[in-house]
Amino acid sequence: MRYAFYMSLALLIDFGSTFTKILAVDLAAEEILAYAQSCTTVETDIMVGLRKALELLPPHLKNASYECRLSSSSAAGGLGMITIGLIPELSAEAARRAALGAGAKVVKVYSFRLAARELEELESLNPDILLLAGGTDGGNSDVILDNARMLSRSRVRCPILIAGNKSAADGAQSVLSAAGKITLLADNVMPEVNVLNVEPARAMIRKVFIERIIEAKGLKKAEEFVDGILMPTPTAVLRAAQLLSQGTGSEKGLGDLLIVDIGGATTDVHSIGLGNPVQAGVVRKGLPEPLAKRTVEGDLGLRYNAGTILKLCGEERILAHASFLHRDLVQTLERLSRCVDTLPASPEEQDLDFALAACAARSAVERHAGSIEALWGPQGQYYVQYGKDLTAVEHLIGTGGIFIHHPRADAILERTLFSPEEPFSLRPKNPRIYTDVRYCLYAVGLLADRYPGPAFRIAKKYLKKWN
Repeated sequence: MRYAFYMSLALLIDFGSTFTKILAVDLAAEEILAYAQSCTTVETDIMVGLRKALELLPPHLKNASYECRLSSSSAAGGLGMITIGLIPELSAEAARRAALGAGAKVVKVYSFRLAARELEELESLNPDILLLAGGTDGGNSDVILDNARMLSRSRVRCPILIAGNKSAADGAQSVLSAAGKITLLADNVMPEVNVLNVEPARAMIRKVFIERIIEAKGLKKAEEFVDGILMPTPTAVLRAAQLLSQGTGSEKGLGDLLIVDIGGATTDVHSIGLGNPVQAGVVRKGLPEPLAKRTVEGDLGLRYNAGTILKLCGEERILAHASFLHRDLVQTLERLSRCVDTLPASPEEQDLDFALAACAARSAVERHAGSIEALWGPQGQYYVQYGKDLTAVEHLIGTGGIFIHHPRADAILERTLFSPEEPFSLRPKNPRIYTDVRYCLYAVGLLADRYPGPAFRIAKKYLKKWN
């Protein structure tokens, strides 16, 4: 009787950059009934890939009566976003955080007045949305207005979200609207120095995703099948991270945690926790860190960016994680980046995926985690912390296809941990390691607001603990 008020079945869909995944879930029994996937077909008709995945479900689930059909999407690389601010470490950084927290992939960050060559580059990047910030409320107005004038004369056609100095925001919107640009207005992402207010901008970015990007990415047809594309996939995973960490009104959460999401196009990292200094005498510097933080690494996807991982990490580091001798690595990774739906078909190919994933995860967590710098002052040496201290995080979770299929999935996460050889990188030291063996975290995020209790328990049930 505990869940009598729930209709039993939910269908949860993720239109990924590489694969379309579906989960059939019994909410009353809190069980995953089936998982299936097929190649995403966003370039032609996204429903083709979805129908193929649905055909792989057991017969009784193909045409079942579902209480809800919910979906997330990062198809075609997700929501590509450019942010423009004033000072790099202040309003520009605040704009970047607003974008990442909303599930966008930040393609480029610009600061100060745009130069002509920067505007040309911006036009060539062809973003899905542009966030224009700059100046605290009542502060500098000139830069955001100058940038608005430059954008008004540009070839930019995407929506422009203005979230800067409130004294200049209306003027910037007038300039852009008069030039025929699509504009939206949100509260300043940094109303005062070192004070963040990113939620209004995030809400507007999600609104743009739902209303405009769905159509641009060819997802409109899918809306007729589901109850709506609720959110970008990274936002769904971050929502699942929050639910797991904080629990529900009646059930205690896990506490501080870190999630590494390795995909074909990006590697995302989500952390829940304040990340305050653990060591005595360490001083924090920079903008306040959000409790729920997401970073996305668009150069660390296992397929689209296989060659880029080689350039970033080097052949020696990749092969250090491998068990086989991989010759012609450059050509092999070039083939992977061209054939993004390739799945490993031999122990050698599976081993190479492991090596790439280990490098991608290690680099992504290093970028996400904070760092310590030793400085000298009048009283001698002292230490400054930038970003989050994750050394005491108790739970480290891996999600993505590699963590479902690879027999040594835990070892990928072990490569991300704190190293005495790099003592200033504040990565987790001794966390419990889990993997999302049924690829359910995106689904948990989709269910979190409607069915928080079952979503929370399903997540805990299907996380595999390795240590």
